[in-house]
Amino acid sequence: MGHVMKLHRHNLDLLIQKYDVHPGQPPLLLRLYRHGGLMQRELASSMNVKPATLTVMINRMEKSGLVIRKPDPNDQRVSRVYLTDKGKEATLAVKDALELLETRCFQQFTKEETTVLRDMLGRLHTNMETFNREHGS
Repeated sequence: MGHVMKLHRHNLDLLIQKYDVHPGQPPLLLRLYRHGGLMQRELASSMNVKPATLTVMINRMEKSGLVIRKPDPNDQRVSRVYLTDKGKEATLAVKDALELLETRCFQQFTKEETTVLRDMLGRLHTNMETFNREHGS
């Protein structure tokens, strides 16, 4: 499973590198696309990363023009993170790349095999979420 995950991530990185998206950034882009204007601590929590790690990631993405921080209108001590137009374009590229990779991953599977594998992966995900709640942050 680790080898498949590593190869999937590598192929994703190859497909999106021309958009200034670096490894580890697609999950952040996708969260901001769905829920723009999140606080950094909300993002860190939802991504299961340390706030300091997320700060480094956002700084890098801000320098490349993918995201922008804006003060919260109700609390000037808080900043919220938003996608820029370049960030939205990059996110759409990420979504397209993920779709392409998913199609490629399942191309030699029957519909039934795909359904069974998706069910098993869903259970794996649930198990890992439970483990994270019990042992993580």
